[in-house]
Amino acid sequence: MTDLSPTTSQPASMTQAVPTRILVVDDHTLFRRGLTALLLRDSRVTVVGDAADAGEALRRAQELQPDLILLDNHLPGVNGINVIPNLLEAAPHARILMLTVSEDANDLATALQAGAVGYLLKTIEGDALIDAIQRAMEGDSVIAPEMMSKLVAAYRGTTQGIGLSATVNPSPLTSLSPRELDVLRGITRGDSNKVIARDFGIAETTVKIHVQHVLRKLNVSSRVHAAVIATEIGLL
Repeated sequence: MTDLSPTTSQPASMTQAVPTRILVVDDHTLFRRGLTALLLRDSRVTVVGDAADAGEALRRAQELQPDLILLDNHLPGVNGINVIPNLLEAAPHARILMLTVSEDANDLATALQAGAVGYLLKTIEGDALIDAIQRAMEGDSVIAPEMMSKLVAAYRGTTQGIGLSATVNPSPLTSLSPRELDVLRGITRGDSNKVIARDFGIAETTVKIHVQHVLRKLNVSSRVHAAVIATEIGLL
């Protein structure tokens, strides 16, 4: 619909990384424009285009090959979640991050199953959104803190009856250090590495190392699975 360039962001220096190229998909014109203006304030991201409906989103994704697609769930005539497989086919290297008002647990679970790397609510603050985009580009699953308990519940539902407890030690938390337990509590609340680092006065890189240790010791591959275990054991 619109070609956009980061005219308001500061020029990148030789040492700066290439900004994340974003496609914004939302049916509300004012929201798209406001979101674009917000994103362009940060030199780490740039908005290369936008779209107001599913058809336009698919054409723009194929044309622009963005790094990340911010996708609303409520599009004219279709749920954005249902478009995720087509978007990934049109732009195979793009990461899809839902940005929506829907707090429905089924929408959350379906979006992740369809290939979205995260699910955020439109109530998110600007700095937190940029942080979430950066985390998504680094390979993290990014879930709104308000949705984390719903995701844990949905995840527990899918793992019942398939031996979840058999994948971890009988008392998995006994192998964690006190700091790793603190980090796991943060994960279970849905906190980002930055928030956890701020809460405990440690470096974000240190938190990343602790997260890796927690996942390895619990014998799981995702933060969500770790949160499920912590919830079942009653860590919070």
